[in-house]
Amino acid sequence: MSTPSPPAGAGPRLLDPSELGTKDYWDKAYTRELSNHATAPDDEGTIWFDESNAEDAVCQLLDRLEEEGHFDRTTARVLDLGTGNGHMLFTLREEEWEGELVGVDYSATSVELARRIGEARELEEGQEVTFEEWDMLNQPPGDWFGEGFEVVLDKGTFDAISLMPREDGEAPVSDVYRRTAEGLAKTNGLFVVTSCNWTKEELCGWLAPIEGGLEFLQEAKYPSFKFGGSTGQSVVTVAFQKKAEA
Repeated sequence: MSTPSPPAGAGPRLLDPSELGTKDYWDKAYTRELSNHATAPDDEGTIWFDESNAEDAVCQLLDRLEEEGHFDRTTARVLDLGTGNGHMLFTLREEEWEGELVGVDYSATSVELARRIGEARELEEGQEVTFEEWDMLNQPPGDWFGEGFEVVLDKGTFDAISLMPREDGEAPVSDVYRRTAEGLAKTNGLFVVTSCNWTKEELCGWLAPIEGGLEFLQEAKYPSFKFGGSTGQSVVTVAFQKKAEA
């Protein structure tokens, strides 16, 4: 359960800490999925926000952004933050994304699972997906960073980071997350975030403050529902663009 929204001008609300924000939780979860995959190779594990068809919504948003000229899928380098089992990147391969695809996660078991799934899929030469262990809050990027990415994806990682345990009065790690994410994208590159904890307005407040390097670009389309006289949706996906330096 989240804490109440603060008064106007007080900044974005905070979420109560949860075990979903701990590395131990995810290590155990991916250890189970790794064991399941070893027993049944067709079992690739959990697909984040599958009930909301988030991957389809993200792909449709990316289709629109490509049509608008923001990138070319035949050459764009893509980074998936908190890649989990790598399913989002495998989906992009199926959608004929031909550039380099890289998935990173701070859970070593996640990376091992994603690599094994990639091997089981027997992707054609040149269509492989790279997976690396990386803690974005505490480590500099590795050699996989290269010169940056045209598209950076986050499907649930900011949600998990928002639930990290913290001491009383300790500032949330959102600023560290935002600055790191900004640095991963090339100038004019895209940063696409999918969340079930935050609204579009809240994501913009956290990730695209006026003094920051990102600006709101577009939002994915999801079915909406009405409850108590208000209209909402269970998942949001927002695309930001990295500003050119002044």
